[in-house]
Amino acid sequence: MSSYLEQFNYQFMRPAGKPVSDEDRGNPALRRFVFLHGLLGYGLNWRRIATGLEQDDIAFVFDQRGHGKSFKPLTGYAPEDYADDLELIMQEIGWDSFILVGHSMGGRNALMYASKFPARVEKLVIEDIGPEAKPQAVDYYKALLNAAPTPFPTKLAAKEFFLNEFPKMGFARGNAETLGQYLYSNIIDTPDGKADWRFSKEAMFLSVTQGREEDHWAELKALSMPTLVIRGANSSELTQGIYEQMLTSNSHIEGVVIPNAGHWVHSDQPEAFLKTLLDFARA
Repeated sequence: MSSYLEQFNYQFMRPAGKPVSDEDRGNPALRRFVFLHGLLGYGLNWRRIATGLEQDDIAFVFDQRGHGKSFKPLTGYAPEDYADDLELIMQEIGWDSFILVGHSMGGRNALMYASKFPARVEKLVIEDIGPEAKPQAVDYYKALLNAAPTPFPTKLAAKEFFLNEFPKMGFARGNAETLGQYLYSNIIDTPDGKADWRFSKEAMFLSVTQGREEDHWAELKALSMPTLVIRGANSSELTQGIYEQMLTSNSHIEGVVIPNAGHWVHSDQPEAFLKTLLDFARA
């Protein structure tokens, strides 16, 4: 019987980079975290947070479908598809319950997973994403990704573009240099000697289209587990108004706004994000 997990690039992590044994992976005494990255991201975006957890914690990170080194099917990029992937993975590794943390697109996928499989989710953390529909959101990502002349002849050429030319093009929401660096981190060498995206560009467009075409207020209002919404104070993705609506929509939801952070809260303010996460996990 083939393994579903084999289609994904994944990693278990312990605090301070401690090696993870087979016994650790199945140890029910360890507090378990699952982290879902955002659009254009990959599992190791969570490395600093996952290795900063407490002594008796273990984290599972992976590249979601279409991203990183995981499989890249031509279809199946709705939040429900991502949620079903996670459920099959959790069945395979034998984790019956865990704390689920999702950023941006990963937050929408985490919300869908918690809605479909509530018994699995001890606590839910949604980082800087709301449940409202935004069918026009894909236009921004098409303009953003199509602006890059991929494939690049070399990785050095890609670096020159993203660190020097891209910030001047006016695409960034927030810090243009930071976005350029983030996009460059998604460029990898290809077998033909060139440099291209580590993700499937078409999968990114489908993920935004299918993820934002409908709102998910009903799923949010029906959540039964303790839920934390984290917003970056400077974020243009999760507005203060939507954030406040989320908090009042369900008595199980609480929220924290982290100062001096934009949409990538856990990257902009990792220490504050980690403290907020651990305070919530302990409560």
